[in-house]
Amino acid sequence: MSDAIDERRSRGPVQRKGLGPRPVGWLDPRGRTLGHLAFVGNRITGLGLVFYLYLHLAVLSLLIRGGEAWNDFLELATTTVFLLLDVLLLFGLLYHGLNGLRVTLVGTGYVPNRQKALWWAGAFVGTLVLALSAFRILGES
Repeated sequence: MSDAIDERRSRGPVQRKGLGPRPVGWLDPRGRTLGHLAFVGNRITGLGLVFYLYLHLAVLSLLIRGGEAWNDFLELATTTVFLLLDVLLLFGLLYHGLNGLRVTLVGTGYVPNRQKALWWAGAFVGTLVLALSAFRILGES
């Protein structure tokens, strides 16, 4: 038993049968796969959402100052720049949520071999929802 394990360790890294080394893509010259990029995107959007949570709590503290301070903020929040930030927030929510759903489905074993297909399906659905929502959000300004 231990001879078989030692033999596998001495062969070096596992090679893909008949396919050779993975090609290096234009998107990432280090040869990272889509899963690596999805993971990095999930971490970045997660940090952005935590930052937004604290920012949201700070904005809600304006209610303590009274109705006039809140009305002044609402005038600022309905400008085009802030509406674009709302679209960016929606992108972060969609990416993080849909990618988290993909990770959950793969991790629980429902669809363990369909990571790339699930990512592209989430990207398609997320793009549609983001485009429709951005049109709706920016159309009101």
